[in-house]
Amino acid sequence: MADPAVETIHAAKREITVSPKSVPVAGEADVVVVGGGPGGFAAALRAARMGASTILIEKYDMPGGVHTSGLQGAAARGVGGIHTELMQRFADEGCIYTATAATLPDWAGNPLAHYEGHLKPGSAFSRSTFNPEAAGCVMVRMLEQAGVRALYGTAFVDAVVNNGAGGDSITEVIVANASGTQAIRGKVYIDSSGTAEVVARSGAPFVRGGGPQPPTVAWDQHKRPVPGALLWIMSGIDFARVAAYQMRENDPTLAKRIAAARAAGDIPADLYRPRLSGTGTGAYGNHYIGHPTVDMSPIQGPGTFVFWQNVPYEWALHMDDDAQDEARAKKSMREFIAAEARFLKKYVSGFEKAFISNVGRYVGIRDGRHPIGEYVFSIEDARAGRRFPDAVTKPMTKTFFWDAQRSYTFEVPYRCFLPRKINNLLLTGASLSFTYETIFMVMRNFPWCTQTGEIAGYAAALSVERGIAPKALEWTTPYF
Repeated sequence: MADPAVETIHAAKREITVSPKSVPVAGEADVVVVGGGPGGFAAALRAARMGASTILIEKYDMPGGVHTSGLQGAAARGVGGIHTELMQRFADEGCIYTATAATLPDWAGNPLAHYEGHLKPGSAFSRSTFNPEAAGCVMVRMLEQAGVRALYGTAFVDAVVNNGAGGDSITEVIVANASGTQAIRGKVYIDSSGTAEVVARSGAPFVRGGGPQPPTVAWDQHKRPVPGALLWIMSGIDFARVAAYQMRENDPTLAKRIAAARAAGDIPADLYRPRLSGTGTGAYGNHYIGHPTVDMSPIQGPGTFVFWQNVPYEWALHMDDDAQDEARAKKSMREFIAAEARFLKKYVSGFEKAFISNVGRYVGIRDGRHPIGEYVFSIEDARAGRRFPDAVTKPMTKTFFWDAQRSYTFEVPYRCFLPRKINNLLLTGASLSFTYETIFMVMRNFPWCTQTGEIAGYAAALSVERGIAPKALEWTTPYF
């Protein structure tokens, strides 16, 4: 029997018919990249350096995605190509800050540490980050120097598709910015949106976010997306005093302070919620589905830390394809950040003079659409150590934290960059043709996204140069 409430909602919906209108073509290029995250940045840079005219469409005010606009700022050893160049540029520009056991005592093994909490107390460590805002400026200059036409403050809206006998192709993408609605025309397009937006709007097939959780974790049947997070930065923290309190009061997780604040009504119910129950499969079995305490990491300089504010897993929000879900996440995470900052300043020694210095421009999405490409890479491919004739890299070894921390050596085929149905579209980063559990477990970090972007940019420029579609490109030699 139908739910009357649901029927009422559907009955209340309305549609309008918009009269056809002309949309000006505001730009044309050989390669059009949608999304300026690490993958889109590298794709645009590589294509332009190969001589292809290139347009980058980015909704925010700088490239870098979750690592700049989203404040993650995770620096890493260069893995080759543009990623190595970028890390060196950040270092040369003074963007990188490194915390060690000497500069941040009592950090290793501290339950509040996002990355180093699992270490033995007193262990040596090195945590390098780059200043998100300064790094974004470096990336802007690099694109400018390469001749990329970057359209910042420009949102991707739709794709115009030509249904040809030899397959479908995108002729233009529709964007919106201060000049209104415009069309951008290209020969080859690259989806670097991070949530496969171009795939969805062009009619290419995909699987909605929210794949099955690890077998030992509850709620498998609901297929809730792994929740996203809004990162924020707090400065003026005296962490030595925080650590002194933890040891003096035997309160390593701040549980006593959290309990006092909760009893006084100073903490909302969903802040510091427990991790989802379940046996888990390793140290990270339930890592992204609840944080029962403060979750922070050093960034930018002494006394400054970035914090994670996760969307509650139970809410099952699809922020990549549901506007109401996205709005709820943005509003709620801002409220949680304000509440957490008030709690820390009022209840925790060492935070008295701390203040919010930055909040990410958007709630990061960890689990969006998963495109179905000419090949869909799965965890079984990694486990079997499969080799492919069209491998884009030499065999690489990765640790899959949801698979009992096992490491596998494998290759990724070029076909994972090629969505089904659309001939002139390439994929990158978190929008590659990977299964849910594989892309989330390991294949969405900054180095890999930058590498895949560089590969996509290379393939796009080479396709334009040869006058063929990316799917007709014969890939026989690993790029990295």
